[in-house]
Amino acid sequence: MLQNLSNKFYQWAKGWLVLVLLLLDGFFGGFLLPLIQGMMQGGQGGIMPLDLMIFATPEKVFGMIEQYGEFGRPFYRNVELTVDIIYPIVYLFFFGLAISWLFQRGFATNNGIRKLNILPLGAWFFDLLENIVIVILVSVFPDTPIALAWLLFLLTTIKWLFAGSSIALILTGLVMALKNGFKKQG
Repeated sequence: MLQNLSNKFYQWAKGWLVLVLLLLDGFFGGFLLPLIQGMMQGGQGGIMPLDLMIFATPEKVFGMIEQYGEFGRPFYRNVELTVDIIYPIVYLFFFGLAISWLFQRGFATNNGIRKLNILPLGAWFFDLLENIVIVILVSVFPDTPIALAWLLFLLTTIKWLFAGSSIALILTGLVMALKNGFKKQG
């Protein structure tokens, strides 16, 4: 199954599509998500989404949920159930197709590293699990289920490891593609 997904990413890896996905990812990361974060802060500052809080202990998680306030908690829950379902799909395809497009130009077809183009699936999967836990935590507040907060800690950490690894693969692919003059490798 994973090999089939890897092959599909290579089939779909068109330069124009990678560029469109880059622009869409930039729209989310550079405009929409900062706008949402600003709306959550409501002029208070110091408030950030839980999915950006790496290594946050349960105390920090519940403190932040409390800071969201009566307006912020349902707003954040709705964001997690809408925008933060769409954005991981966008970055999954941007990362996956960008890696694939660059690896086609950076590595020979038989090179084992080419199978790593599916690594963004890990970021997407753990992001969705993270979103579920965030929705639960925000919905049950003022209850403070410590086990769920620790699960959030774990899921967020794993998500960011996959996302960071995906970015490292894009950079690796870019270096190798540059080295090969962006010519498809056999």
